Amino acid sequence: MKFYPLASTLILGFGILSAPALSVADGLPDLGEAAQAEFSPAMERRIGESVMLDIRRDPAWLDDPEVNSYLNRLGNRLAAQSAEARQEFEFFALRDTTLNAFAMPGGFIGVHTGLILAAASESELASVLAHEISHVTQRHLARLVNKSGQGQVTSLLALAVAILAARSSPDLAMGAAMAGQGAAIQNQLNYSRDFEREADRFGLGVLERSGFDIRGMSSFFERLQKFGRLYENNAPGYLRTHPLTTERLADMGNRIQSRPYRQVADSLEFQLVRAKLRAQDGTPRDAVTEFETRLKDRSFAGSEAAVRYGLAQAQLRDRNLAAAEKQMGELRRLKAVSPMIETLAAQLRLKQGDAAGAVKILRDAQPRFPQERAIAYGLVESLLEARQPQQAIKVTEDELLNYPSDAKMHALQAQTWSLLDKRLQQHRAQAESYVLLGQLPQAVEQLELAQKAGDGNFYEQSQVDSRLRELKKRLADEAKQPKLPK
Repeated sequence: MKFYPLASTLILGFGILSAPALSVADGLPDLGEAAQAEFSPAMERRIGESVMLDIRRDPAWLDDPEVNSYLNRLGNRLAAQSAEARQEFEFFALRDTTLNAFAMPGGFIGVHTGLILAAASESELASVLAHEISHVTQRHLARLVNKSGQGQVTSLLALAVAILAARSSPDLAMGAAMAGQGAAIQNQLNYSRDFEREADRFGLGVLERSGFDIRGMSSFFERLQKFGRLYENNAPGYLRTHPLTTERLADMGNRIQSRPYRQVADSLEFQLVRAKLRAQDGTPRDAVTEFETRLKDRSFAGSEAAVRYGLAQAQLRDRNLAAAEKQMGELRRLKAVSPMIETLAAQLRLKQGDAAGAVKILRDAQPRFPQERAIAYGLVESLLEARQPQQAIKVTEDELLNYPSDAKMHALQAQTWSLLDKRLQQHRAQAESYVLLGQLPQAVEQLELAQKAGDGNFYEQSQVDSRLRELKKRLADEAKQPKLPK
């Protein structure tokens, strides 16, 4: 049985108490809160944020700002077309070859890299996100809990996790369902199928209003079903956690037939993200061979630029810098425009020992793509490589004025202050990074080190003291919150 720490944490966070081998994460609302009041959006968000702290530490977490930025642009484009959306969403990728995606409480939606690569078009990928968004906006988890009454909250939380949240591990999801009260679980399974039909219906509307081809939903689900029939014992996890019945497919087909046909071209970013993920698969040599074969056969799937980009990524990974440089030249010839191409060009310069060249590329790109976090990160790293920490500090300060909740930028700022031998500022910046990652004890430790650094002025020292008192109070308040029994 394949267990994911992130899925295990999710189940623990919901408080499935009847599984004797499971312990419960601290700081989450106990069952009394869920039983005495409605399962509110605020409570859902709190649970989701708590789970995300562990997900970000999971080995499967894909810490790639370009992939996650693309998913968030795509997901928020869809969410903006949902009339029921009243909350923020966060989309993220997990490095996993299985075909799966899952929605968690509070608007957090995960997508396996295997599913991104399996999507034949951007509309197909968008259809999966639209379906998951609809699970969240229709508050399926809350409806299960609030419908149950106080006596069945534990079992229904178990069911909710099993059918809505623990999608990254279908076997674990089944274990979660079995951990609840069997009769109550079985009585709600038809309701879960109703949820799937409702998510289909709302998802189709979101997909259409967002300008995608709604046929992407039926084509992707039908392909998954065929795959499941061919490999019955190894069916895609998405099918095992989303009951895909003939009735559902027929209902989707009927709704789609009544709407006009719309052909939608894939965005270059969709193609580049897939090429980047594919270039990271297997050995570097295998990745190079795959893209070279596609280039030779002119198997571009609509984008020669994406194939050449993927080949350059694979060649860079294979340390063949001259070959990667040649592909960058071809990308320039094709006049392909994307921040991902600029960051790749800068990475290539860094590998060639030309940090100044990388800085120039990214400085030129920043005004064209001001919201791209990967360009900002790359610029700071390139300035540090070019031994220009003062310029790097200025970039971090400017970026944090616009994006104060950027944990990675705070960490880069800490690294830069360290090179400037500014210990108080280093520990202070690192503390802010830890706060944003939900690691309050580590943040307090960093601020205590900042207090002892002895290289700050009165104003800076006072800021550290004030922030330290604030975080210690937060820790004390959290310690007073009721915890689930172990």
